[in-house]
Amino acid sequence: MSSAQIIDGKGVASRLREELAQKVAEFQQSNHVQPHLAAVLVGDDPASAVYVRNKQRACEKSGIRSTLHRLSTETSQAELLELVHSLNEQSDVHGILIQLPLPSQIDETTVLDAVAPLKDVDCFHPENVGLMVQGRPRFLPCTPAGCQVLIGESGTPTSGAHAVVVGRSEIVGKPMGMMLVQKGDLANATVTIAHSRTRDLTEMTRQADILIAAIGRPNFITGEMIKPGACVIDVGINRVGDRLVGDVNFDEALPVAGSITPVPGGVGPMTIAMLLQNTLTAAILQTQALSE
Repeated sequence: MSSAQIIDGKGVASRLREELAQKVAEFQQSNHVQPHLAAVLVGDDPASAVYVRNKQRACEKSGIRSTLHRLSTETSQAELLELVHSLNEQSDVHGILIQLPLPSQIDETTVLDAVAPLKDVDCFHPENVGLMVQGRPRFLPCTPAGCQVLIGESGTPTSGAHAVVVGRSEIVGKPMGMMLVQKGDLANATVTIAHSRTRDLTEMTRQADILIAAIGRPNFITGEMIKPGACVIDVGINRVGDRLVGDVNFDEALPVAGSITPVPGGVGPMTIAMLLQNTLTAAILQTQALSE
């Protein structure tokens, strides 16, 4: 029985970061400006701390300056907003990353909306989301952009393909569907966004030439839910016991799919690579704005 091609997200991200480091060096030499990402971590969630540490390391390797602002779990919304406004005003800060989730006393939407659109390297601000929906993005949301690159790496043609996205979050599901339906490279797909209320979900997913699982449930997508030969992109990261598993049952999917991302080592490293790309883009845009 044949086995699916495993899409090496870690390897692709490493290659992209090397290319980015060269671009960062050229930008810095030409403009005497070092791209700078400010990360804000509220509370002591262990997974969030790991994510932020990984992002900081990746920044350093790419020549991007990284600053971490750590706030206690008891931080009020007003205090966090004050920090965000301060970072908005600092001309040497080009990207602002608010690590989610935030503690329950803080409204995430209010805080994310407070980030200056030109510094919104996660592409969460309504202005940036609107530009992306219209097909003229300032930034691309990091995880969907990483998924799109991996689909390309798999050799799966997107034009005319049926892509099914399982999950409708603002961070992955909705923007992923919107990006694949656009005109352009790695797009032009016919897109279905499915979710927990979708009737006959298995019948839907079995039609997918490209299946993106972003529902946040471990091993939710089984082998029988996958069309033979499909490209399967697993966005999920779920801890089960001492193991990290995706939203796709990898062992069941392997003999059915044409290509598949592993967890870990698939989409995760790509998210960080795209964040760094957005930080350089933000530095370029802000430097241009200052010179006009």
